[in-house]
Amino acid sequence: MMNTQLLYRLPAEQARCRELVRKYVAIGSTGAFASALIEASLRRADRAVIDGDESDIRRALEELQAYECARHEPMRLAA
Repeated sequence: MMNTQLLYRLPAEQARCRELVRKYVAIGSTGAFASALIEASLRRADRAVIDGDESDIRRALEELQAYECARHEPMRLAA
């Protein structure tokens, strides 16, 4: 029997990562590489759910959890 927690956590991570893709796309060409990486991970997650393999779903969840939103740190000028 599949771990039901995985089935609840993966869609939440997919939604979060889709929002990240939108943010990276909004940045323009600077965010293109990051958005392409996340979209590839989202496709793998979709495939894992379709196939129903628990280890693939777990791997997809871990992969999506590794993505973070770009944080704008204040620029510091050398003294």
